[in-house]
Amino acid sequence: FLDTAIGNYNALFKTNFSVDGNGFQNYYRDLAKRVISKEIDLLIVVGMFLTGFDAPTLNTLFVDKNLRYHGLLQAYSRTNRIYDATKTFGNIVTFRDLEQATIDAITLFGDKNTKNVVLEKSYTEYMQGFTDLLTGQARRGFVEVVTELEQRFPNPDAIVLEKDKKDFAKLFGEYLRVENVLQNYDEFASLKALQTIDRSDPEAVKTFKEEHYLSDADLATLQTIHIPSERKIQDYRSTYNDIRDWLRREKSAEEQAKSTVDWNDVVFEVDLLRSQEINLDYILELIFEQNKKNKSKGELIEEVRRLIRASLGNRAKESLIVDFINQTNLDAIGDKATIIDEFFTFAQAEQAREAEELIRSEDLIADAARRYILASLKREYASENGTELNATLPKMSPLNPQYKTKKQSVFQKISAFVEKFKGVGGQI
Repeated sequence: FLDTAIGNYNALFKTNFSVDGNGFQNYYRDLAKRVISKEIDLLIVVGMFLTGFDAPTLNTLFVDKNLRYHGLLQAYSRTNRIYDATKTFGNIVTFRDLEQATIDAITLFGDKNTKNVVLEKSYTEYMQGFTDLLTGQARRGFVEVVTELEQRFPNPDAIVLEKDKKDFAKLFGEYLRVENVLQNYDEFASLKALQTIDRSDPEAVKTFKEEHYLSDADLATLQTIHIPSERKIQDYRSTYNDIRDWLRREKSAEEQAKSTVDWNDVVFEVDLLRSQEINLDYILELIFEQNKKNKSKGELIEEVRRLIRASLGNRAKESLIVDFINQTNLDAIGDKATIIDEFFTFAQAEQAREAEELIRSEDLIADAARRYILASLKREYASENGTELNATLPKMSPLNPQYKTKKQSVFQKISAFVEKFKGVGGQI
């Protein structure tokens, strides 16, 4: 069988491997590289690729073997790497009952309570709530969290008071945590997919049931569960990001001293936001698709603003993307690849123009400023460490009271510039 498999592999990839000695080892290494680069979608193995093999795109492990202890944990761990928004977790599908073996392995390498931390609850428990066996605390379910979120904060734009900002941040953080766990369940995937179909269309409903293997009773149960619309969640994410930015950057130390609201118990779920991050190419492709639907530029900009503000990585590019929409004849763009090329050409020109304007308006030492800005763009953040920033400043004694103020002002403006243009390439 292995001879045949390697022969087929050689024919497909124009290679020349064999089962003998180094030929097999070279085949093994080449196969591993092609799995990591997503050239191969499925591997059937016996005792191989279970240790020392790291492929972040590996999504699902199908197990038909009685694994135990360290072998079980090593095998399961092949799928545990996060891979952007397309893979926030891995899946283990077992064709044998390995529940007790899994508990035994977790207990051996942890303690008797570790299984309560590592092993997830049922879908129903995460939806309706449960009592944490480790702490004895009641954990609210998705349904209760969503109900409170929509009742207390129906319009996130109306959140003004600091106490309300804190309450919203804690509540939406709770929503993000429980939603993240529910992403593991097929039932939740079906529930989200249900929101996208026309329930008045019998054919659409029939197709949906077939695709998700649902009975009439299953569908009826799904229809009783309310989840917020995608647009509403985008608005909530945008407000959550706004509050985080306000707390980190815009709220001065003096205001914090005056505040009577304690933020120490608020943890912003940045990793969960990043795991569902929307990349720039997706936003540009959406602009292309929505423009083809003959939306006005005003409507298009409103929709794009909502999407960008819900994104951690692209919030700083909002004005750049809006300027691109306003200054570009979108109707003349024929496909998605072209709109991406057009945007990067536009962004690189804007980057060069704004860099020169920044250097001129702040009276910076031009060559030193360009070097510092390019280095900051390359590492994707500006740094005050070292002497690079100091070298950009106009001639002024460090003892001058205005020196520190000038340095901080320049640093903040260059930091904002880097956030806006990082990733667009080009020169200045």
